[in-house]
Parts: sequence; C-alpha cells; structure tokens
Amino acid sequence: MGLVDQFTAYSHWREGAAEAVGRLRRWLDRNEIGDAQGDLRLQYVIDRLHEDKLTVAFVAEFSRGKSELINAIFFSDFGDRVLPSSAGRTTMCPTELQWTPGARPEIRLLPIRTRQTNASVSELKQYPEHWHIEPLEGDSVTALQQALARVGEVERIGQDESERLGFSIDPRGETGLKPDAAGMVEVPAWRHAVIQFRHPLLEQGLIVLDTPGLNAIGAEPELTLSLLPNAHIVLFILAADTGVTQSDLAMWREYVPAAKGKSAKGRIVVLNKIDGLWDGLRDDARIAGEISRQVTTVAATLDVPETNVFPVSAQKGLVGRIQGDAALVARSRIGELERALTDDLLPTKQDIIRERTLDETGDLIAQTRALLDARLRGLREQLQELTDLRGKNQSVIEYMMRKIRSEKTEFEQGLQTYYAVRTVFSSLTNKLLAHLGMDALRDQTRRTREAMLESSFSRGLRQAMEAYFENLRDNLARSTTEIGEITAMLDTMYKRFSVEHGLKLTPPESFSTLRYEKELDKLEQAFNRQINTALTLVTTEKHVLTQKFFETVAVQARRTFELANRDVTLWLRAVMSPLETQVREYQLQLKRRLESVKRIHQATDTLEDRVEELKQSEAVLLAQLDELAALEIDIQTALGVVDFGPEQLESPEPQAA
Repeated sequence: MGLVDQFTAYSHWREGAAEAVGRLRRWLDRNEIGDAQGDLRLQYVIDRLHEDKLTVAFVAEFSRGKSELINAIFFSDFGDRVLPSSAGRTTMCPTELQWTPGARPEIRLLPIRTRQTNASVSELKQYPEHWHIEPLEGDSVTALQQALARVGEVERIGQDESERLGFSIDPRGETGLKPDAAGMVEVPAWRHAVIQFRHPLLEQGLIVLDTPGLNAIGAEPELTLSLLPNAHIVLFILAADTGVTQSDLAMWREYVPAAKGKSAKGRIVVLNKIDGLWDGLRDDARIAGEISRQVTTVAATLDVPETNVFPVSAQKGLVGRIQGDAALVARSRIGELERALTDDLLPTKQDIIRERTLDETGDLIAQTRALLDARLRGLREQLQELTDLRGKNQSVIEYMMRKIRSEKTEFEQGLQTYYAVRTVFSSLTNKLLAHLGMDALRDQTRRTREAMLESSFSRGLRQAMEAYFENLRDNLARSTTEIGEITAMLDTMYKRFSVEHGLKLTPPESFSTLRYEKELDKLEQAFNRQINTALTLVTTEKHVLTQKFFETVAVQARRTFELANRDVTLWLRAVMSPLETQVREYQLQLKRRLESVKRIHQATDTLEDRVEELKQSEAVLLAQLDELAALEIDIQTALGVVDFGPEQLESPEPQAA
C-alpha cells in the first residue's frame, strides 16, 4: 500500500469513527436520554476526529536536498518538481503546505518586517490583512512552481535593521549572517508562508512543514518552540557527500526536539544524495558497504539507533517515479523511508485518537447505562409494589403511601448534604480555575513583562523569566491540590448516596496535571537553550529580548494553559454529571411511585392498567439497553478495538424506542 493509500485509509478510519460517535449522539437525542453537557462532549469528539491533522516537518541546512525530498515523497504525481529545488538556498522561511476544506488555492506570505511588532505568527494568522496573498492556479504546474518559488525571495538590508529583525550577524558567517563588502546582509523577504492547494495527502489532513537553514531557523523562535515540538514526525536531512557537518550538528542539537538516544521516537534521520556513490567504479556490494558505514557513523554522531537513519536518493526517486522507472525508484530507497513514515506516524497518532475517543464515549455510555439501569430498577420496584397490591385492601395501600413518603422525606434530608457539597464544589471549582484559568495567566504575563522592562541588568531579566516558569508551576501545583480535594469530596458523597439510597455510582475519575507539567518542562528546556544563555542576555537589547520572550515562550505557555483549562472544565462537568443525573432520576422515581399508589388508592380498578403500562415501559428500557450496547460495539469496531467478521462490520443505526 502506497503512502497516499495509507493516509487515505487513515482518513477513512477517522471518518468511520466520527460516524459511529454521531450515531450515539443522535440516538441519545432521539430517546431524550442525554443532556446538554453530554451532547457538547460528543460534538467535541466528532469535531476532533474531523479536524485531526498530521504534521511532518523537514529540517536541514541548505543544499541537503530537503525540497527535493518533499517533491519525491509527496508531489511526484505532478510529473515535475513542485517545490523549487536547485543549488543553494531555496526555502528562506518556514513554509506550511496544507489544505483546509472550503479554502481556495493560494499562497500567504508574511512580510519579514512584521517581526517588529509584538505579534507572533500564530496570532497574525488570524488577521489576513497582515499577509501578502496570491491565488494559486492548482491545475497549472508551471504557475504553481512560480508561486512556490517566492518562499526563496530575499532582501538586502543594513546590519542594524537585520539585528532589529532578530538575525544574528557574524563576520565569518559561522554563527550568523555574513555582511558583504558594502556591509549589507541578505535576509528572507518573508517571515512565514502558508500554501493552500489541493493534493490527495493534504486533503486527508497532512501538513508538510518545510523549514529554512540554521541561520534563518534560529531567527524565528516560534518555529523551534512551537511548530517543531508539536510536529508528529521530524525528518532531519543530511547529505551523504558531507556527512554530519558542524552546522548540521548544531541544528540537530538545538532545533530537533526529543531526539535523545533511544527515545528518538518520531525523529527520522535521512541521509540523502547516496547517488553520489554511484560512480560506476564500484560494484553494488561496495556501494552498499559504504552506505552502511555512513549510516553507522551518522547514528553514532547523533546518538540515535541505526534503524532511525535512512539512506536515500531523493533526486533519483523523483526522476524514477516521473519516468515510471521502478528499478531506479527501488535503488533510490525512497520506499523504505515512506514505509517508516507511515509505520511510525500513523499507528502512534491512531492510538492517541483511539484512546481519547474511547475515554470520552466510554464515560458517557457508562453514565447512560447507569441512568437506564436506575430507571429499570425504579420501574421494577414500582411493578413489584403494584403487583403485591393485587387483592389488598385500602389499609395496605395507605401503608405503601406512608412508606414511600417516608423514603421521600429521608431522601430530601440527604439532599441537604448534596446541596452543601454542590456549594463546596462550586467554591473549589472557582479556586481551581483561578489558578489554572486564563485570567491568572494573563496577570502573571503582565507582571513578568513589567519586571523585564523595569530591569536594568541581564540578571534581572533572567530572574524575571525564570520566575515566570516558577509561578506557572506553582499554579499547576495548587491546581493539583484542589483537584485532589474535589475528587476526595465527591468520592465520599458518591459512596454515601450509594449506601443510603441504593444509587449505583462508580467512584469519580481522577484528573492529572502531569501532561501540562511535561509541556512546561519541554518549553523551559527550549527557553534555556535559545534565550536564557549568557551570550543572548548580554548581546540582546532589553526590549528585543522581552519581545522575543513573549512572542515565543509566553505564547506557547498560553496554549498549554488553554488546553489545561479546557480539559479540566470538561472533567469538572463529567465528574459531577453522574451524581446529578442519578439524584434527579431518583427524585423522579419516588414521585412516580407515590403518584401510582395514590391513583390506585383513589380507584382500585386502574391497578391492572398501570401494571400493564409498567411492563411496556420495562420492555422499552430493556430494548434501549440493548441498543446502547450495540452502539458501544459499533464505536469500538470503528476504532479497531473489537474485531468482528465482515458481516458484522456494518452496524445499522438503532431505531428510536
């Protein structure tokens, strides 16, 4: 199965899962079983399945054949090169290739001078007026090539302006841009590019991130602090004729995240241009031996397993595919790299989506089943009571009324405790959101900015930035304490109502902030590498450093807290919902029991009619439980958890009871 076919299969898998969740959502609505909170949770699951994206990032110094590799893997079916690929620098700014349903083919270019604002690239994506936008003629390869060539455009500016834009200057050209004889430097004309055009892989939700070389990549911290760490796979490209150069090693260490030793999951090293060894003087065995030695050397230098290093010839792979030369494609080894891409990327991403979808739907299905079970128990209790009244006199019926009223009074007394718990729950929720919410983060960000701008020395700048992380971690720690208090309080209340009133309640799910702590750890590591260094603090002007910190670190921290805020809000809704639902249902059952006995007391001849009604209701509830079980299996099958025969894979949508 080819790369396009595997991505298409993955897309169909997501669509099938979304359809199965949608069937559950519609069934709950038709049978009036769900509530608004549950409906919102299922809609969120469906949206996440539809909008899921897969990001593959390509990182390399210039002249390593990065753009040619992208052409060979993704765009050979165009019959020509789509991305510019020639000697020297062809990609001067981070470039995202994607397709959004409903969009039009176009290229968006963000001018380099937007760096002088306080806005990050992610923020500026919300405002089209800051971008230079050109339509793309998707059917014309030539027009597409001309448009995409714009990502390589440059400007010549003075050194002072270059530094204000965030570019380092180095007279030797080793750690920064090298001025020419006139003292001018060459910088990218664009800060970022987003290219929207139709392609089978992009339509399936793939995003290709093409990055510039070392000097350009370091000038856009958002790329290294956000885009690259969040990529699902990073391909680091080397050239077989140069091996691992000093600039390659610097880029690997500084800008390829999570690439340490054996844990380099999702980080693939590509040793490109192996066709340079096809000189006609060595046989295939000697060439294979030379390639194997280079792979071993590269793996040792970068401290990754040899299985993570893939020797290829992107140029020969592209030519072979365009010309239909299967032998040349096989010799280029491009297929082995593609298999690694799908073997590494898709199953990992699929597992994450499967787990999250099962967590959300499983929780709601369990709540719905508990609700239906509670209704069934209450109904059977009514049925038993009324059946026992057959042939009884009025005094027995009056006794039953007194008994139910007594249960109702006892339950209402218990409700006082429940309402008290609700009050405490609201108080703890407010405290939790005060520490984890966006208002607290905005306040902390404001104080840090003021401290940095008021600082006169680099030590003060460092202390302000490090204090920012300390305070964020303190907020997470306080949140963890409050989450523990909420969980313990609800656990006690759940057990009490289960024992005293027979409610079937499982202990509330716990919630962990570990994920967000890990995100902060990664962010702080990148901050320490790229901003919190003696050289950067001494050589960077205070306002520039402050702007850089808040355009990158603070933006990424905000995303982490936005995610935490959303997740904890969903948890708070989910953790209280079962108790609220069961309490409400128990109240309704007591009311129905009392009304039934009252009617029997007033007119004994209605007893048989009422017994028959309850039996019919019992049959409906049993059918709903069966339908719910079928919907659960439907979702599990769509997600690949349950494996049934072909005749069982198409689950008809359950009918309304």
